[in-house]
Order: sequence, then structure tokens, then C-alpha cells
Amino acid sequence: MAQTWAVLAALLFLLISLVEGLAYSTVSVEAGHEAVLSCPYVSNVSLLMVTWKMKCSSCCLLAYRSDSNETRKLNCSERMMWKHSPDTDLALRIYPVNLGDEGNYTCEIANSEGNFLFFSSLTVIVPPAVTLTWDKSGMAVCQASAGKPAANVSWIPASNHITEEEVHHSNGTVTRVSYIGWVNSTLPTVTCLVTHPATNQTLSLHLSYSSPRLPYLVIGGSASVAAVSGVTLCLILMCRGFRIRKLAHRSAVPFETKNFRFTPSRVKREAVKPPVSSESIYQNYNPRMNY
Repeated sequence: MAQTWAVLAALLFLLISLVEGLAYSTVSVEAGHEAVLSCPYVSNVSLLMVTWKMKCSSCCLLAYRSDSNETRKLNCSERMMWKHSPDTDLALRIYPVNLGDEGNYTCEIANSEGNFLFFSSLTVIVPPAVTLTWDKSGMAVCQASAGKPAANVSWIPASNHITEEEVHHSNGTVTRVSYIGWVNSTLPTVTCLVTHPATNQTLSLHLSYSSPRLPYLVIGGSASVAAVSGVTLCLILMCRGFRIRKLAHRSAVPFETKNFRFTPSRVKREAVKPPVSSESIYQNYNPRMNY
């Protein structure tokens, strides 16, 4: 019985030690921003060494040794560094953070009293690209592309004719597409609400301006305008042709006489000589001129 209590006391002491030596935090950062992972150290015993490492075999390892004031960096990109000087602040800084930095990190502190671990879980948030369009089938389409986590999409006004679909990408992002039918709707506007930890967006679509019947109306209007223009052009050409034929009929003979170049000059003068009266013939007659 005494042995059993001794074992239980040892297990309890070990559990208390583990709880006191472990700490855990979660950090969520938007892609492209700065991520800071803290490693609190409150012991009065002087620090011997601190090591930051990501939980994978070939990931970054960042270490600092106080007795020699030496830092070491292994398999770490230039985006990973100490927040400040490691002898005053043990926090890890990642800037700019991307999806590849997401995961679990461990800060291990060593001093004369032992080793202490502090765990951090880094989550990278990616805001989606939001669009609101319509298609020819009479559906309004609200799409939140490549977001992490997946965005929530809702409509104003709400409708029972809403369908959604999701596409999961290999990098962990999600595209969510929501459809709502508005062919028989009498409302002039539909509004899409997109909620996400990184962004909240509201987009509105004027249905009266985006009706799929509009292109057909435009095409029909263009055809009508073209038909009216064609008829008007035909009438103008017919009127001009009629006037040209009428003018040609009126001036056919004078044009031929005037432009006839092979008529002798005497004939031409006779042709244009005005008629002479009998009085003018004997006006200058002198009988002596015969002798």
C-alpha cells in the first residue's frame, strides 16, 4: 500500500513539473504581415541557451548561447530573425509571413534549473478575392476566391434559391461560390455579403442594368437602326437617279448641238443665225449697186 502511494505521488509530482514547464499559445497573422512568436522567460536564474525551431526535420533552427554571446541560424530564410537582441528579448519575428510559414514552433530555454519549453502555433490568414457577376442563365454569382479559411457568403434579400460550392486548393486556400436566381425577381438590386477574419466586403449588383435580355435589345435596336438607315439611303439614291434622268431628258438636244465638234463653221453660223424678216432684207437695198 505504501509503495502504491509512493508511485502516485511521483506521478503527481511529474505531472505538476510538466504543467509548470510547458506553455502554449496560438498566433494568427494575415499573409504579408508580421508574425511575432513570444518566448517568455521569468526565471531568476541566468539564461544559458535558447533555441527556436519549427516542428519538422529540415526546418529553421535559430539558437543563442549566452556564455559566448553567439547566435546560430540553420535552414532559416532572411524573413526569420530575432525580434530584438536575444539577450533581452527571445521572441521570433517572421516578416513578411506566407503560407509556408504556417505550423508549430518550439522555444526551448536552458538554464541551471533545467529545460523549459514554450509552444506556439502559427496560423496564416489569406483574404479572398471577391467578385459579383451574373450569367446568362439568370443567376447572380458571388465568388470569394482563394481565402483561408473559407469565407462565408450571404445574400440580401435572402432567398430559398441559393446554391453553393467549394473548391479546395493544394496550398490550403478555399474558393467558395454562391449562386442566387433572380430571373423572376422584381427587386432592382441584389447584395452579396462576404465575411472573413481578414476582411468583410459588401457588393451590390443592379439587376435592371445587368439583365441578360439587354444585349438582345441592343442588337435588335441596332438592326432596326440599320434597316431605317438602309431604307433612307435607298430613297435618297432613287430620288437622285430620278432627278438625273429628268435633267438628261430636258437637255439632251442642246447638249448634242453644243458639243458637236465636226460641224463646219458655216453650217454652225447658219444654225445659230436668227430669222430675218422681209423688211430687213430690203432695208439697205440700193438699185445702183447692180450696175
